[in-house]
Formats: sequence, structure tokens, C-alpha cells
Amino acid sequence: MPHQEQVMVHGNLCAPGPPNNAGYNSNPVPVIIQTESRDKWSKKMDFLLSVIGFAVDLGNVWRFPYICYQNGGGAFLIPYVLMAVFGGVPLFYMELALGQFHRTGAISIWKHICPIFKGIGFAICIIALYVSFYYNTIIAWALFYFYSSFSSTLPWTSCDNAWNTENCTNYFGKDNVTWTNYSRSPAEEFYTRNVLAVHESSGLGDVGYIRWQLMLCLFLIFTIVYFSLWKGVKTSGKVVWVTATLPYVVLLILMIRGATLPGAWKGVVFYLNPKWEKLKETSVWVDAAAQIFFSLGPGFGVLLALSSYNPFNNNCYRDAIVTSLVNCLTSFVSGFVIFTVLGYMAEQRNVNVEDVARDKGELSFFFGGLEAIITAVMDEYPDTLSHRRELFVLGLVVVCFLGSLSTLTNGGAYVVKLLEEFGVGSPIIAIVFLEATAVSWFYGINRFSNDIKSMLGYTPGLFWKVCWVAISPAFLAYIIISSLLNPQPLTLFDYEFPDWSITVGYIIGASSFMWIPIYMVYKLVWTPALRHLLTKGSSAVNECHQNESPNS
Repeated sequence: MPHQEQVMVHGNLCAPGPPNNAGYNSNPVPVIIQTESRDKWSKKMDFLLSVIGFAVDLGNVWRFPYICYQNGGGAFLIPYVLMAVFGGVPLFYMELALGQFHRTGAISIWKHICPIFKGIGFAICIIALYVSFYYNTIIAWALFYFYSSFSSTLPWTSCDNAWNTENCTNYFGKDNVTWTNYSRSPAEEFYTRNVLAVHESSGLGDVGYIRWQLMLCLFLIFTIVYFSLWKGVKTSGKVVWVTATLPYVVLLILMIRGATLPGAWKGVVFYLNPKWEKLKETSVWVDAAAQIFFSLGPGFGVLLALSSYNPFNNNCYRDAIVTSLVNCLTSFVSGFVIFTVLGYMAEQRNVNVEDVARDKGELSFFFGGLEAIITAVMDEYPDTLSHRRELFVLGLVVVCFLGSLSTLTNGGAYVVKLLEEFGVGSPIIAIVFLEATAVSWFYGINRFSNDIKSMLGYTPGLFWKVCWVAISPAFLAYIIISSLLNPQPLTLFDYEFPDWSITVGYIIGASSFMWIPIYMVYKLVWTPALRHLLTKGSSAVNECHQNESPNS
């Protein structure tokens, strides 16, 4: 029987530590034996593009430039790089190595690491489900824009549409435009009043009806998602050649176009102008830590799932470095794309760049990945689902579509913000903190390092070990503590979320995280060795009471 299988039979709560032999490199790696028939990537590039496609998203394109200018411009790159080197990249590398070595998803992997923490896998799947409820809605908004662009006159370039208000101020091709605090651009009103229709909702207490246009867009998106995932990596590995490369083509086109706009240089200067005094503020370092964490995306189960289809001896170390660099450079380059356009807008409005980019009520997007749920659940229940992948994926897609309906209403943007903030934000950071702690301290850093040696032929250097044991968990604890000590009011489009909605948000967050302590209690109660110990202890107590005299 393989070694990890024995761990479960004997009822240990965590996998045993490494052997005493310091040169240990003969880990039984049972999962290789168990998963010889497991799907594999057709090409190495399929895997790399899948990881890049997962990590590089709207958070890179908009959120990084916004956070950068808000926190000191060019000076922000210092905490960003430090947080990436000592926090984000080590966690990214850890997940790729874990998935590749154990070759299983986010639930089953804990059988081999530390069974008592298996609730982390269930929590990850719940969070991934919440992400799917709103992330595909954001893509539906983009698809609505794409459809709307097929018109002789772009609807976001004029104030002559039914949804425009008296505050709509058009500055396209006009001089001496008077811009006030009440002015709204045609593009802003198209987004808020035609795409979202938030003006027809008073808030979360009255989200209104479902917008059929967005529902059709979302249906089309989920249809594409289904046929991309239904056959596993054989189909998804081909799709990413388009989905992961097309954004770079679009970014290049937009950067060239933005650089030719009048006033573009103002935006670039504003973007990169360093404000060194900002480095003294704790919030800047917190934002840097949070941005790199959510940018690289450890903890969502996607990296575990994607790397689990790699060959056992794949160089996951090089993959982690390459994809992390691509991710961070994409964030930096995206800043030029965004701020050349903001510089142009400031020039046309005859205002400062900071007045154009002043609004903080934006959605800070995270990452989606149904593959994390599919791989995790199918690996946990292989006998039931191994030959029913198409049906399981179809059922999952239907559940995600139905769960997304509330985000398609007039107040759907508020639902998206609530899910993003409470369903994903805080819980995922806490979960990755537990994951890093479980791997480094319970499974053991020496054992984990030897696992990597059995794959790559060499153990990780001292830098990586120190990061995994101390710096990366401290990096996550820093974000958690800072968030608790400095809670920010939740707002969107000048709408301040009521107290009752914050309570609902905490319940949503607890609905995923609660599976960790629940499973721990279950494991403690039902582990054979512990149950035997408790039974033996109970018998001894009864015997003691029987031997006591009545007058004792």
C-alpha cells in the first residue's frame, strides 16, 4: 500500500515528517502510481498560457495602475517589487510545486499533506463558486460593449441617447468645454445608465429586474466556458492560445493608439511621478501586498489544478519565475495604456489628471477559474465522476449561471461588489495563510523541499525555505491584521452599502471559511486512533469511579 494511503489507515491527522536521512530523495510519490492515466497537457506552452491567462486579468489592466498612482506613482514600485519577491512569488511557486507533485486538486491534496486541513479544499471550492457568480458577469458587460460597437455611431460618444441626462457633457472634437463636478461623460453614462442601469435601483434592498440583454450575453459566455472545459485540458489547452494571447494584442494596439493622443504625456508623467513621502504610510505597503497577492492568485485552487496535469519532472520553478515576471510586467505596461487615455481625457476636459482618475468607486476585479472546482471534485470522487465529466461540468455551469442572475439586475453591480469584497477578498487571504502554514509547519519544510528535489533533482535554496516558513505567512498575516484594524467603508457609484448588507457580507464570507473548523472537528471525532484514545480514557475514568468508596 502506498505511503500516504497508510497515513489514512492509521488515522494520523497529518502526514509524517521526513526521514532522518538528510539525503532523502526517495519519497514514495504514490500519486504517480495512482494517476498514470491522468490527463496531461499536450504541450508545455498550453500550461504556461493557461497560467498566464489565469493570472493576467482586469486586475492587472485597471487595478494596478489605479493603486500605483494612488500610492505614490513610481515610488509604489518599491513596495510592489519587495512584496512580489518575498511574498507573492514564493506562494505562487509553492502552489505550482504542490499541484505537480501530488497531481490532484484542492480537496484531495490534503490527504497527502495534512488531512485535518482538508476543509481548506472545500472552502476554496465555495470561493471559486462565488467568483464564478460575478466574474463572468463582468465579461458579459464587456460582451455588451462589443455588441454595441457594431453601430455607425458609437453610443458612448454622444449625449443624444435616451439614457443620457442633462449632466452629460460631450467633449469629443469640441473646444472650450466647461467641466464641473456634476458633469458626466457620454462614456460614463453609457456604462452606468445603459449597461448597468444602476439609476433604476435604489440599492441592494431594491435591485430591480433582470436585464435580458446581459442575460443573453452571459448565456453565450457560459456556453463558451462549457465547451472549453468539458473535455478537460485537451480542449482548454487549445482555447488559451486565443484567450491568453489576444489581450496582449489588444493592449499593444491600445498603447500605440494612446501614445498618439493629445495630452497622453500628462497621464504618463502622473503615473510614474514618484511621491517618496508615500512610502512612510502603512496603507501603501498593505495595498502593495494585497495587489501582488490577488494579481498572482495563489489560494484559488486554479494553480493547483493546472499544475496537476504537468509531467512529474516538469521544471515548475522556472515556470513560476517566468509566469510571475510576465504577470508583473503586464501590470506595469498596462499603466501606460490606461494613463495615456486619462491624460487625453484631462486635456479634453481642461482639468488635472487626478480629477479624471479621482473616483474610487471602481470594482477591483479578482480571478475566475471553474477548473479549480472541476479538478478538485473529480479527484475527490473519481469512481463516481471519472466517466461523467461532461455531465458534471454541465451541471456546474448551470449552477453558476443561475447563481449569476442576481448580478444581472439593475442593482447587479452592487451584488458584484458585495461578492467580490466579502465572498472572496478576506476569506481567500485567511485560507492561503492557513495553507502556507500547513505546508511549511505541519507537512514540514524539509519534506516539501525533498518533494521538489524528487521532481527537479535539486532542493530549493535557503531564500525559498525562509520565505515559505516565515516571510510569506507574515506577508499574509500583515494583510489580514491591517484589514481588520483599518476597515474601509464599502461604496460604489456614490452608493454607501447599508449596515445590514455588511452583515450579509460577513455571512457570505463565513459560509466558505466555516468548512475549515467543521472538518477539523469531524476529523478529530472520527479519526480511529483518537477515538480509540478517547474510548480508552473513558474506560479508565469509569473504572476509577467504580473503585471509589461511597464516602469518598
